[in-house]
Amino acid sequence: MTLLKTISLLAVSASLLHPLAAQAHRAFLVPSSTVLAGNSPWVSFDAAAATDVFYFDHVALKLDTLLITAPDGTSVKAENASTGKFRSSFDLRTAQTGTYKISLINDALMASYKDNGVAKRWRGTADTLAKDIPASAQELQVTQIQGRVETFVTNGKPSNKTLEVTGKGLEMAAISHPNDLSVGETASFRMLLDGKPAAGVKITVIAGGIRYRQRLDEQILTADADGKFSIQWQGAGMYWLEAAAKDARTSIPAATERRASYVATLEVLPQ
Repeated sequence: MTLLKTISLLAVSASLLHPLAAQAHRAFLVPSSTVLAGNSPWVSFDAAAATDVFYFDHVALKLDTLLITAPDGTSVKAENASTGKFRSSFDLRTAQTGTYKISLINDALMASYKDNGVAKRWRGTADTLAKDIPASAQELQVTQIQGRVETFVTNGKPSNKTLEVTGKGLEMAAISHPNDLSVGETASFRMLLDGKPAAGVKITVIAGGIRYRQRLDEQILTADADGKFSIQWQGAGMYWLEAAAKDARTSIPAATERRASYVATLEVLPQ
């Protein structure tokens, strides 16, 4: 066998062993830890979109829409925020006892159209749509993009106020507390779309550390009629969870389609 054929076969084998190679990049918001105790302990966070979950090889997520909700329901600011090539980072001092929700929220528009016969694409907000796209545009198609990328951190005893949903877009309602997850215990959650059960939505769950596995070992779950789904953890560590939905229930008149997504990072601890 020639050297060229050998290299080709090795490349094919590698792609089969690593199915993420042909898939889209995954967004995530990952904390240094999710369960803490003490007098105002600190947590560091990284926000990125990458090929491998919880690794940094593609692009940093912007922190413009970062929302941190404290246990009492108030908003607190991140500290030491910075954005590099592959990730954005920030710190949080958990001055209150209870559960914090840390979210990156996206509500934007995406459009495709033709201008004098030339195909063009656009991304922006409802406020800039009419200004950026000419009135003479042909074959205009506008899609509303709603997304949440979030995680949860608890100082001391877990609390529930920050787990309340907003009723906008795709969200995860807690049945099991997201900071009280252990190996050997089944966790249950509920997917909601605009505050109502997202029946039939597919949920993908992937354990961290996939760089060191030959198989992705993802779990594909389906929300029941009440939006509920349950997860059997494969071991201790960080997990990436994603769900997506598509419909025509837009909140912006110019949009004819809505794409909603939800991503969460959850930490599972040994018993």
